[in-house]
Amino acid sequence: MAVTEQRSEKRVALVTGSTSGIGRTIAMRLAEDSFSVVFHSKSSVAAGQTLAAAYPSSSYFQADLADQNQTCGLISDVLARYGRLDVLVNNAGISAAIPHTSLKEASPEIWRSLYDVNVIAPWTLIAEAETALREAASPERPSCILNISSHAGVRPKGASIPYAVSKAALNHMTKLLALNLAPLIRVNAIAPGLVDTPMSRDWTAAQTLWAERSPMGRGAQPEEIAQLASMIVASHYLTGEIIISDGGLHLT
Repeated sequence: MAVTEQRSEKRVALVTGSTSGIGRTIAMRLAEDSFSVVFHSKSSVAAGQTLAAAYPSSSYFQADLADQNQTCGLISDVLARYGRLDVLVNNAGISAAIPHTSLKEASPEIWRSLYDVNVIAPWTLIAEAETALREAASPERPSCILNISSHAGVRPKGASIPYAVSKAALNHMTKLLALNLAPLIRVNAIAPGLVDTPMSRDWTAAQTLWAERSPMGRGAQPEEIAQLASMIVASHYLTGEIIISDGGLHLT
C-alpha cells in the first residue's frame, strides 16, 4: 500500500500480539499515554477491532508473522494509515513445551517455527520500520523499539530449549541493534518471568516456584509489565538494556 499523504500529528505505536495478555495491556497503556496505537494479532480479529475502537485514532491490523510477506505488509499498512511510526513493540511470540532432556522431540521444524516468529519476524519488522522510525525521531526524542523477551533468554530455564534460545537470540539482537541504530532509535527489551495471564493460569509448578522462591512472593500482573514498558518508551536516554522483571527470582 502507498504511504498516506497525511502524517499523523500524534505519535504512533505498533504493538504486535496485542489482543490478549502482556501485549494487550502494553497497547492499552500506550493508548493512555496519548499514542495512536496499532493493535495486531494473527487471529482474534473481533477482539482487536473492539480494542482499537475503544481508543481514539487507534486501529487494528491482522498479520501472520510467520509469513514474511504479511510481516512486511504490516509495516506498510501502518504507514499507509498514519504516515509515521514512533514506537515498535515486538511482543508477539510463540512457545513449545518440551522437556529439556528430550532432545529429539525438539525437532528442526520446531526450531524453525520458533525462530520464524520469535527472532526473524522482529528483525523483519525492525528492518522494514527503520526508515519511518528515523524520520519520526529527533536527537531530543529518539524513536523506540521494545522487544518482549523472557527470563528464559537470560537463565537456563524455559518451556523448551528452542524457546529459551530464541529469546536469548532476541536479547543479543537487542544489544546489537542498540549499538547500530543509535542515536535516533533506542532499542531495549523486557525479560518477564511468570506473568498472570490466561495462558499461565494452569502453570501450577511455575506459580509455586514464584510463590516460594521469588523475593516478591508472586508472579507479575500484566499491568506491571505495561508500566515498565511505558517507562522505557518515555525514557529518551535508555538503550541496549535487557530488563529482567521476574520479582527477583533470578537472584535466588
